[in-house]
Amino acid sequence: MRSSQIVPLVVATALFMENTDSTVIATALPAIAKSLGEDPIALKLALTAYLVSLAIFIPISGWMADRYGARTIFRAALVVFMAGSLACAASNSLVGFVAARFFQGIGGAMMVPVGRLVILRSVPKSELVSALAYLTIPALIGPIMGPPLGGLITTYLDWRWIFFINIPIGIAGIGLATLYFENVRESERMPLDVTGFVLSGLGLATLMLGLASSGRHLLPDGVSWGCLAAGIALLALYLRHSRTVAHPVIRLSLLNHPTFRAAVTGGSLFRIGTGAIPFLLPLMLQIGFGLDPLQSGLLTFAAAAGALLIKLIGPRILRTYGFRRVMLINAVVASGFLAVNGLFTAQTPHGIIICALLVGGCVRSLQFTCVNAIAYAELEPREMSAATSLASVAQQLSLSLGVSIGALALEGAAAWHGREAITADDFWPAFLTVSLVSAVSFFPFRRLSADAGAEVSGQRRTETRPVLP
Repeated sequence: MRSSQIVPLVVATALFMENTDSTVIATALPAIAKSLGEDPIALKLALTAYLVSLAIFIPISGWMADRYGARTIFRAALVVFMAGSLACAASNSLVGFVAARFFQGIGGAMMVPVGRLVILRSVPKSELVSALAYLTIPALIGPIMGPPLGGLITTYLDWRWIFFINIPIGIAGIGLATLYFENVRESERMPLDVTGFVLSGLGLATLMLGLASSGRHLLPDGVSWGCLAAGIALLALYLRHSRTVAHPVIRLSLLNHPTFRAAVTGGSLFRIGTGAIPFLLPLMLQIGFGLDPLQSGLLTFAAAAGALLIKLIGPRILRTYGFRRVMLINAVVASGFLAVNGLFTAQTPHGIIICALLVGGCVRSLQFTCVNAIAYAELEPREMSAATSLASVAQQLSLSLGVSIGALALEGAAAWHGREAITADDFWPAFLTVSLVSAVSFFPFRRLSADAGAEVSGQRRTETRPVLP
């Protein structure tokens, strides 16, 4: 097997662990909330804490890989992730669970971006789409297994056992990385922008804390609004700071590349809708429709199965139609299927729910393949590390925003009906809200040229003929 196939499969071990973990937790959220004596919506803090941790520490993942070697950082990240998993299993309060998820996110922030960086540096651009497919196919097995497995464990054992799944997978990842990873590092190491790291990290953390804590008085209203204001101010200071240093921790100048700008802006808007699904869908099935965790998991895994199916034909679709056309159509179709989730009722046949989730998973997965590949179409090798960090930060923030916006819409619908507790009728406004945000991604993708990313997709660029006088 060639290195363009082995390396993505090794990185897929980390993605498998991370994706299994997130989907298992999503299925178990109502049970975890009950065990900790909390409102299920309060568990959005646990989801956003993990995503915010990723956003804070991802920007320095490339610098650490350049300084200490990709293999060293990748293996250390797996160890941190496993330690965080054990801390989650030992938690007895919402504060402890949120803190453990934040610590777990530090490991996740290092292992996946560093692994993706190894792929970008070792695989030719002409093989990038295929390499990313090799990366995501094994990783998508996690989301397929996660919901039924999480439901099975939560229903018949105890939710704490779901975190022990990560231990054997993490050990396997460490062994595979030792065998197949080169300890790749840059010969020219840039200095770490410590001031930028502090400003961006504190800014992102306080901003997302303010968003995640609003609504159900998880923090006093004054504290939530103060966090929002402080986060915006710190991020504004970072923007000013980034223009004064040669090597900022988050290089916003990379957005000058049209394909990278479209992938980050359009991809972030699209992911806001997707980020809400793991939060809203299990709550709707379990709290709204009265299903147990196992029944819920056996339904929600269909979306991941659809994502896996499309990976097999995604490269062929891109070679035939190109990035721009596929992304424009998908932005509308995928957002429509997201809104369809809000039309489900307790009486909807499970076969119809599975079919809708399967097709929705297909179109969302194809869109993510496009976004992930076209982002690097115009970048030079020396820009890959910074671009990976920026793209990953944008991805995690958009997923976190999806959870926060979905939760706010859900709480708003309940308040509109004059209820404290959420019911099945409150979910359709939430799904409609996040689907509309996702659909707005159409406009950034529309600005792409017709042959954008042709080298990456395998399409032949249209030759420009000289204009005759």
